[in-house]
Amino acid sequence: MATSAIGPGFLTQTTVFTDKLLASFGFVILISILLDIIAQVNIWRILSVTGKRAQDIANEMIPGLGYGLAALIIIGGIAFNIGNIGGCGLGIEVLTGLPNVYGAIISCGIALFIFWMKEAGAIMDGFTKILGIIMVLLTVYVAISSQPPVADALHRSFVPLVFDAKAIVTLVGGTVGGYICFAGGHRLLDAGFTGVEAIPAVTKSAVTGICVTAIMRIVLFLAVLGVVSAGHLLDPGNPPAAVFKIAAGELGYRFFGVVMWCAAITSVVGAAYTSVSFLRTFHPWIEKNYRWFITVFILVSGMMYVLMGNPVKILVTVGALNGLILPVALAVMLLIIRRKKISGYTHPLWLTVSGWMVVALMTYMSVLTIKGWLG
Repeated sequence: MATSAIGPGFLTQTTVFTDKLLASFGFVILISILLDIIAQVNIWRILSVTGKRAQDIANEMIPGLGYGLAALIIIGGIAFNIGNIGGCGLGIEVLTGLPNVYGAIISCGIALFIFWMKEAGAIMDGFTKILGIIMVLLTVYVAISSQPPVADALHRSFVPLVFDAKAIVTLVGGTVGGYICFAGGHRLLDAGFTGVEAIPAVTKSAVTGICVTAIMRIVLFLAVLGVVSAGHLLDPGNPPAAVFKIAAGELGYRFFGVVMWCAAITSVVGAAYTSVSFLRTFHPWIEKNYRWFITVFILVSGMMYVLMGNPVKILVTVGALNGLILPVALAVMLLIIRRKKISGYTHPLWLTVSGWMVVALMTYMSVLTIKGWLG
């Protein structure tokens, strides 16, 4: 889940909003972390205790709702994967000098190789963990090199000078919105973590995933803040690359290539796996041939990238759109757990209340965001 969230869009969104809000972006990060934890713990516990995927739960509540939810997730997953595959190409281009398109094609091949391996699940888990650690360590190096104003960042995280609803919606959407909030939950179901007895492990996993994402977000925020606070202007065509290069020179720029590729390839894997998991229970034939569906998903995303490109604006906008999906998905989960009687389990009141608060808050901020787009 964490490596699905930390993709090219994550890097771009964090950089763009830090450049815009400066130290006050720390407040946005703090609020988004709280909303992320509440949303994810609710969703993962409900998935685990029911032992069913989100689309099946939704169809039980309102016939056809699961198909609608699956459509939203898959459309959002493809949109995100266009950026993810572009990020793969960019990372390889920085490291080797190969044209972006060739790097994207090579990375699609690597992702497909992982899925077609006999022990795909175990390989996928180990692959994403190792690359996740590499991402965080390299970004820590760049953050230290940029010498950020840590005291000011800490102060403005609690006393911001500006408030930006779109930034919160985008960050929450980029962390637990769309397919991402189900990435780890569906993976846990496939790994056998179901029933009341799995709740402690599922809760710990949900919180850990958000914490890993938060660490990466905070470290990147500090790296960007150090650069922009020193008066440097970022390249609007590739803001994260500019941060790494300004902070740590040519070595930093190469580090960016590694970080971008690690972030992108793990997100390609996560987006494809989770999006297709929303189809697998609709028909036994889909379940039997799910690897072919994943193959088509990745190839379609790759072809669309070649045709459309990977502009920075798309990566930020898709994060906001995924943020609009979250209140719908979370509301469905909360409604079904209220109706469903499960022996030995009662959904905690504090999770229910805080979950509905997240639904209300994200809906309100999403409306403000849409008004901003229309205005």
